[in-house]
Amino acid sequence: MKKLVLILLFLLATQFSNAQCAMCKAVVESGGNVSEAEGLNSGILYLMVFPYLLVGTLLYFIIRNRKKNKI
Repeated sequence: MKKLVLILLFLLATQFSNAQCAMCKAVVESGGNVSEAEGLNSGILYLMVFPYLLVGTLLYFIIRNRKKNKI
């Protein structure tokens, strides 16, 4: 049940992630090139993913090793 809730929260969080850099997108859109603004926003979101992946992987291994040492 906990895994299902976690997966649902993750999926919902990805729906809201397109609005991460509203200021950058607004500045670029004011120049008139919307596709350039969308590319810039996608690039920022792409770079934002890696720190979360690293921290998540680290926490996964820490939790796995703690469970293994308890048994």
